[in-house]
Amino acid sequence: MPETGELNLRDGRLGEDLVEIGVVNVWSSLWAREGLSRRDRSLVTLGILMALGAEDELRSHVRIGLNNGLTRDEIAEVVYHASGYAGFPRAMAARKVAREALGE
Repeated sequence: MPETGELNLRDGRLGEDLVEIGVVNVWSSLWAREGLSRRDRSLVTLGILMALGAEDELRSHVRIGLNNGLTRDEIAEVVYHASGYAGFPRAMAARKVAREALGE
């Protein structure tokens, strides 16, 4: 889970409750479910975010995936796999974001 400081939940700006809604509905509900490990959920989430082109969220989830036990090679494999289903441009954008998130 991202650190609270990274989320900036209460910044007094428009839509400030959106992140908190996401934390409660996604992190507290979906990520706490049984059936998939956190590692497996990270793999699924990375693929979905790549397909959606959700680069800001992808950047965070690359780091979260590492914390959940994914390796850099596995993250690269998700990028390669996404190229066949989400398209080459999305995979290239995901590669760029993943490299930035990994400090490469």
